[in-house]
Amino acid sequence: MDLPALLAHDLVRTLRGRRVLDGVSVTVAPGRRIGLIGENGAGKSTLLRILAGVDAPDSGTVVRPAGIGFLHQEMPYDGGATLADVLDDALGEARADLAALDRLAREIAAVPEDAPGHGELLARYAACLERAEERESWDAERRAGLVLDGLGIGGLAHGRTLGSLSGGQRGRLALAGLLVRRPTALLLDEPTNHLDDEATAFLERRLCEMPGAVVVAGHDRAFLDAVCTDVIDLDPAVRGPVHYGGGYTAYQDQRRAARESWQRRHEEEEKELAALRGAVEVTAHRVAPDRGPRDNEKMGYGHSGGRVQHQIARRVRNAARRLDELQRRRVPAPPEPLRFRTPEPAPVPPATEPADDTPLLSLREIRVPGRLALDRLDLRAGHRLLVTGPNGAGKSTLLAVVAGTLPAPCGRLRRREGLRTGLLAQDTVFEHPDRTVAQTYALALGEERAERVPLASLGLLAARDLDSRVGELSAGQRRRLALALLVADPPDLLLLDEPTNHLSPRLADELEEALGTGPGTVVVASHDRWLRSRWPGTELRLAVPAGPGREKDRVRP
Repeated sequence: MDLPALLAHDLVRTLRGRRVLDGVSVTVAPGRRIGLIGENGAGKSTLLRILAGVDAPDSGTVVRPAGIGFLHQEMPYDGGATLADVLDDALGEARADLAALDRLAREIAAVPEDAPGHGELLARYAACLERAEERESWDAERRAGLVLDGLGIGGLAHGRTLGSLSGGQRGRLALAGLLVRRPTALLLDEPTNHLDDEATAFLERRLCEMPGAVVVAGHDRAFLDAVCTDVIDLDPAVRGPVHYGGGYTAYQDQRRAARESWQRRHEEEEKELAALRGAVEVTAHRVAPDRGPRDNEKMGYGHSGGRVQHQIARRVRNAARRLDELQRRRVPAPPEPLRFRTPEPAPVPPATEPADDTPLLSLREIRVPGRLALDRLDLRAGHRLLVTGPNGAGKSTLLAVVAGTLPAPCGRLRRREGLRTGLLAQDTVFEHPDRTVAQTYALALGEERAERVPLASLGLLAARDLDSRVGELSAGQRRRLALALLVADPPDLLLLDEPTNHLSPRLADELEEALGTGPGTVVVASHDRWLRSRWPGTELRLAVPAGPGREKDRVRP
């Protein structure tokens, strides 16, 4: 049976006075897997909710397949429901298919072939059989076990209640239910949240096997590259959302080429504008009313002067008209990519330009019980270090020790005198939550530097957020503000804990490029597979700290 496509045409949706979707159209054929990307607030989740039928557009139409599956942020069960209840629900259609086939088979066997209704029974059996084959209903029970194992929750007792599970476990269970059910079309909002590398790889394989339409909104660039056949960028553009063919790598290539083309058009137009301004200025000078004739004009000046002046005046008007038209439809310069802004002129502090090769910072025999065990680490000027490891290995703890926000109870830490250190923590708290974003930025940097590097120019926060109080910002917005302060005034030693969290894929790309060319020494702790696979520096992989008597498991870089 041919699966239907998912169609949306000219969707408009306004929320809290802001038009989130403005004439968005999407066509997802069976077997196509669309990735939705864009800044926070660009409308990814809103579009998914409308496609799923959970929300209604202000205008526009949606044609969706029956039995569409949607990964909600919260599971549609109360805390007293069990894991078995979720699985029974997911397996309900497959079990119903098999029960219907058994019932119809018995009815067919009981009715003679020449009896009335026998043909109708055969037709009903054939339709039920086709549906069961499409859903792979005979394999559903085995598939459920494989999915639970693949997502890392196969060991959970089926009698456990949802209220006893962690948020990550509940998210995995909701995803497992959809994969077991195999809906005709699948809508997923940030499906890799709470998934480790193995579970994410399992999900990628499953989605690539799905026969129906798939739409995924996400920030995980490696996931988007592995799964998607197309990418739609919902960030505002002149002609609306931009559709890119291919996965995330193809999206990057096409966006880079589009930006280069934009830059060339802007530069060519600026040259034309400069030439027109010069032509107007020079020609206007020639037609100035008080200018007398040049020596070589005096001979026939009275005879032809009026006609020549008239011709020059006409050229001035034509050039001015062209200049005015070009300025009205002027191509703006493309936005500057995110980059670390060194002061001008850049100071050369002793901490970043040492006369010798001694480390900026040295750690020896660092112990934070139950959180970190590290024998040795030296950081030198210009060092690029990536810290990786499983949850609980102490990545965030190490960055806090280096930053001085978590004094190590045991070990030696030597820091070069005058070293300026900045930490982007996962949980960002500002001391004065009643101050606005703009006030916080200006007071932290100083008025002069805040004017030289305007917050709006960094692209980390929307212009509408600059007058919001810091205490009213979301966790992601607070992290973006903290990152903006580090970008605008980079320290000698920059420490970033999961820096691509809460960033759009485009901003994450720009941040990675900026880290490669930015000033000072950079230490990044990250689970981001895309960042990790492209890291240009060295890597320190931590292991979960060993228990008493297991000193052999301690980490040495």
